[in-house]
Amino acid sequence: MGQNVLAAPGTVSGTEFYPAGRKPRRRTIFLRRILFILVAAAFIFTGGFALFATHVSGLSTPADPARADAIIVLTGGQARLDAALDLLKAGKGERLLISGVHPAATRRQLQLATRSDKSLFSRVDIDRAALDTIGNAEESAKWVESHAYQRVILVTNNYHMPRSLLEMGRLLRHANLEPYPVVNSKLDDGSWLTKPEALRVLFTEYNKYLLALARGIVPVKPSSDGELVAQAQADE
Repeated sequence: MGQNVLAAPGTVSGTEFYPAGRKPRRRTIFLRRILFILVAAAFIFTGGFALFATHVSGLSTPADPARADAIIVLTGGQARLDAALDLLKAGKGERLLISGVHPAATRRQLQLATRSDKSLFSRVDIDRAALDTIGNAEESAKWVESHAYQRVILVTNNYHMPRSLLEMGRLLRHANLEPYPVVNSKLDDGSWLTKPEALRVLFTEYNKYLLALARGIVPVKPSSDGELVAQAQADE
């Protein structure tokens, strides 16, 4: 029997059909778009890491920072503590907060470990509640606000400084943070590319920094009882 001449265009006896190759062509276009998006995302991610690593490796320790109201140091290495105590001894701040101290560590143990005299350590406050950088920011904000400090020197390693400033800046809206990066290894000549350990540290910190940026979609603000909480946009 012949073709139904009354059937709609693009159909045979009322049944739809597609020219040969149309469906495979659409699938190919779709896959190419997905591939383009993945390649673009990888390029942006890699470029961002290069910028981050270059920025961090170029940070240097200030020779003579201006005096501030107080000093905060985030635990994570002896060099950080030594640098913060040197600043306190030099009169760069009235008091020092050591944030992130192990709960079992006593004041006496810290004093002996840092070889500090008793008079200097009497100006040191210890935070044992913080378990990570977010906790550092929360406990530091409480400390700064309770003393009404306006200008604070922040001491941590250079690779840790961008994320620390990001987390602190979200909570310390009425205080100026002055970064004091501690540099353990000079990498400003691009040598981080040839040092696997430095590359690993920078790459890990870069991913943590991106996660910290992503947390920006959840505003953080103090609750009525003074404790810091995160509240979703939908609750506002």
